[in-house]
Amino acid sequence: MIKVITYGTFDLFHEGHYKLLQRAKQLGDYLIVGVTTEEYDQARGKLNVKDSLLTRIENVKKTGFADEIIVEESQGQKFRDIKKYNIDIFTVGSDWIGSFDYLKDYCKVIYLDRTKNISSTMLRIQVEPIQRIGIIGTGRIANRFVPEAALVSGVNARGVYNPNLKSAKLFANKWGIDAYEDIEEFYQASDIVYIASPHGSHYSYVKQALEHGKHVLCEKPLCFSKEQAKELFRYAKDKGLILFEGIKTAYCPGFAKLIGIACSGIIGSIRGVEACFTKLESNSKRELGDMTYGGSFIELGSYCMLPILKLFGYDYEEVRFDSIKNENGIDLYTKVCIRYPNGLATATCGLGVKSEGKLLISGTEGYIVVEAPWWKTSYFEVHHENPSDIERFSERFLGDGLRYEVCDLLSKIGGDTRNDFKLTRSDSETMAGIMEQFLAEREGRRMNP
Repeated sequence: MIKVITYGTFDLFHEGHYKLLQRAKQLGDYLIVGVTTEEYDQARGKLNVKDSLLTRIENVKKTGFADEIIVEESQGQKFRDIKKYNIDIFTVGSDWIGSFDYLKDYCKVIYLDRTKNISSTMLRIQVEPIQRIGIIGTGRIANRFVPEAALVSGVNARGVYNPNLKSAKLFANKWGIDAYEDIEEFYQASDIVYIASPHGSHYSYVKQALEHGKHVLCEKPLCFSKEQAKELFRYAKDKGLILFEGIKTAYCPGFAKLIGIACSGIIGSIRGVEACFTKLESNSKRELGDMTYGGSFIELGSYCMLPILKLFGYDYEEVRFDSIKNENGIDLYTKVCIRYPNGLATATCGLGVKSEGKLLISGTEGYIVVEAPWWKTSYFEVHHENPSDIERFSERFLGDGLRYEVCDLLSKIGGDTRNDFKLTRSDSETMAGIMEQFLAEREGRRMNP
């Protein structure tokens, strides 16, 4: 007898799950299916699981493919189960390729091709249909987005659009999704549009997606004009759609904890915020090659402005920019100083200059320090006048962090407004206004008061 084992969450049971179990059964004579608990799903980074464990087990049972169903509760259980049940073949979907190669010493490992374009219903009617995500853009962040979205229950990366069809096809083949040459067909196949195209195209793509009745998650910066940002948010609201700006730091659990503790009075009244984010990029990269929307502040400024706006708000008195530029006039290093009635803030961004990337929050009774990469907040310390009086806080940050914003977007689409505070419409509009002022000064234009 050939014994096969596979594992999964099997949430919102759909055609892809059904076909995976069907093919797993065909690999041998006896199929064992491990269904993960909610607690283990959260520990391994799977977010937004809707169905209870009993419901998910029952849906697996209804397929008739499982000869035995077990519960997966902890890391390392797969190895123990292989030994315990004398397994010959371990199999999972192809989106996990390479992740379980270490098990090849104990049994045969087979990765099954992912089912494209899954249906939101198969064995039952879904209470919450699976949202189809269409992706515009095929760059680095889009490649990080697909595996992150796969870890959020209730969404399915369906297709990709890029005016360069060759690039779209390469991306689609890599991730097992569809490439679209016709953008109208792309919109018809999407419920949510994720925009990861070059910065200068964000505004037009967001507006177009909203016009087609789609919810939108757009990479930062959303746009480069406060009025354009206001226009997009008004339009989304009027059409009953959700518009999210994708600044991943805003949605990660550690950053929310940090802001809450900073505002709790633990360091007294906040009087200073210093946020620094630098990395070294080649001159051949888009970040330093785009003469209109390239440079360190456009690329990294959204991250650095985020804690400033969260802690000091929008009523600043003055914004001043100082930059070191390359021969083309693109800023390699920019320091932004923002004055408030009762506080001072600096945002330091660099693509050609490296500095210590930390976040420092200064108060009348102490300070908070978050070491780099603070934009992936997982640990921070609260210091007081007594050098030995240090409080330490930590929170898990999973993967690239994009799963958190996808999870919050889904909640918002479902009518849950409890996480709206993480990145508000006013946050995005104010950032767009500061970006607008920066570009105006870089181009030698004067902004209207």
